[in-house]
Amino acid sequence: MADAPLTDAQKKDLMNRLARIEGQLRGVQKLISIAQEPSDCDAAAQQMAAASKALNRCFIQLLSAELRTESTSSSTLEQAQASAEHLAKMLDKYL
Repeated sequence: MADAPLTDAQKKDLMNRLARIEGQLRGVQKLISIAQEPSDCDAAAQQMAAASKALNRCFIQLLSAELRTESTSSSTLEQAQASAEHLAKMLDKYL
């Protein structure tokens, strides 16, 4: 890993996303604790799926930032950046 894999802006964005995910999960906990009808479980499942997707997106952003940082330390900058961008798009598509 490079010395500073994330810029301050990237850190702020990731921390904001994680805080929103944390809020979603607290909401899920509340929904489950008060669940009395099947629709309550449906709502909890929907929120869990949304939190999972948001966490995956956060993960992808983290890896993409690292790939971009690492690409700048390669011998051929254009090649490394193209490779990192390609990998970042693949992660975004498949994870």
